[in-house]
Amino acid sequence: MRRIGLTIPEIAFIAGTRGALGFGAALLLSSKISERRRRALGWGLVGLGLATTIPAAMKVLQRRDSTVTA
Repeated sequence: MRRIGLTIPEIAFIAGTRGALGFGAALLLSSKISERRRRALGWGLVGLGLATTIPAAMKVLQRRDSTVTA
């Protein structure tokens, strides 16, 4: 098993991106608010979650590559 050192702010950022993506998907599947508002919020949060996942994943992968020793 490999260990990757992450700071608390990095973990919070990763959790926030996952939360935004999940909450956006839940809004898209929900029927509790009007369809127009739900779709706008849902797609906005899904887009935000996806857009912020890329830099978070890159940071974790870079950190993983720099900690591998031969």
